[in-house]
Amino acid sequence: MVSDEFAEQVLAVVRRIPAGRVMTYGDIATALGSSAPRAVGRVLALFGHSVPWWRVVPSSGLPPQGHSREALPHYLDEGTPLRAMPADGRAQRDRADQHAQRDPASAAAPELRPHEYRIALSSARLPYTHEIYAEVAL
Repeated sequence: MVSDEFAEQVLAVVRRIPAGRVMTYGDIATALGSSAPRAVGRVLALFGHSVPWWRVVPSSGLPPQGHSREALPHYLDEGTPLRAMPADGRAQRDRADQHAQRDPASAAAPELRPHEYRIALSSARLPYTHEIYAEVAL
């Protein structure tokens, strides 16, 4: 169980994530001075409908588990950097990542389907220099 205060803090951080950017569950925990990314996930599972939940992703860069279909239109609308991820093997995912790095526009094409993309964390992740982290000693 998470406290009401922690839940409010998590939701306040999520509301401040700019469109087209993402934070990981661990990033949010860090921004709050916590070491509990799973608690952040629990808050979003319970109360995330009231905030832009699609802007919070696991450190793998995959969309929130079970929500890739619902998240994709948000990512495309906001211009969130995405990478194509074919479903048939790691080697092909690696090649897709390399292609997306050379041609980022092709990775965010509307032809992407759920389960065939991930967030390009190297360019979409909110940097630790952002004001969200201002109150935490990193």
